[in-house]
Amino acid sequence: MTRVAAVDCGTNSIRLLVADADPATGELTDLDRRMTIVRLGQGVDRTGRLASEALERTFAACREYAEVVKAHGAERLRFVATSASRDAENRDDFVRGVLDILGVEPEVISGDQEAEFSFTGATKELTGRADLDKPYLVVDIGGGSTEFVVGEDHVRAARSVDVGCVRMTERHLVRDGAVTDPPTAEQVAAMRADIEAALDLAGRTVPLGEARTLVGLAGSVTTVSAIAQELPEYDSAAIHHSRVSRDRVREITDWLLASTHAERAAVASMHPGRVDVIAAGSLVLLAIMERTGAEEVVVSEHDILDGIAWSIA
Repeated sequence: MTRVAAVDCGTNSIRLLVADADPATGELTDLDRRMTIVRLGQGVDRTGRLASEALERTFAACREYAEVVKAHGAERLRFVATSASRDAENRDDFVRGVLDILGVEPEVISGDQEAEFSFTGATKELTGRADLDKPYLVVDIGGGSTEFVVGEDHVRAARSVDVGCVRMTERHLVRDGAVTDPPTAEQVAAMRADIEAALDLAGRTVPLGEARTLVGLAGSVTTVSAIAQELPEYDSAAIHHSRVSRDRVREITDWLLASTHAERAAVASMHPGRVDVIAAGSLVLLAIMERTGAEEVVVSEHDILDGIAWSIA
């Protein structure tokens, strides 16, 4: 048994997992799992730089996480940074800040590495499930990018494309510095076209149509599941390995795209940091299901964070 700590710093959120890993049994026992919305990718698509206020929000979360890691006595820590910090001109400022606080240098991984970790985290515990056919298509809908991975027990093909809930919101749904409330039909059509083009790109590398089970990861997907189940609050146990039909995803997406900020914020299971970006994330999921013909998505709370933990166990 090895006690490990994994940090996944994405475009919208930063997450920590401290766990005991048993490679012999394939079990990962959570000791602490937490998430903070920091919006590190704020404006990156437009400016090419990490905003100073976004960096400070991220560093504040890192200080909190450093205390948690120390309290649990984790033997190893790995910090992985994804889309926003890959794209930024001033990513060295980010690297130095994390190193000062946590004592490890963030690894700004490639999209392919990101996909590998996501696949491992999402599918390791699905092995042996008779009700889920292989190959799996794992889709990790992040803030800045979406990873597509097809495989059975190991990755067969992977591709990362620059379509995420934050990037799509900022690119298509923001006017005069604010999210359109609700978006116009023209804005939605432009966003949909962008997503479809990204699916074309992903499909050149990943055989999307060969998958027999669609596994969806990250906050956009888990929030759609929470809405589908009409949960009175966000409940990881109820969400993990839940299944949501394509018709239900379409129904939820249509509502989100037609709703106001206040209506979305009133959803009991909605994290405040997702209110403005969930409609775009839901549309990405729906487009994937329509393109692949998936009748349902299997929702996983275990994702890249668990894959990072396994990589150091």
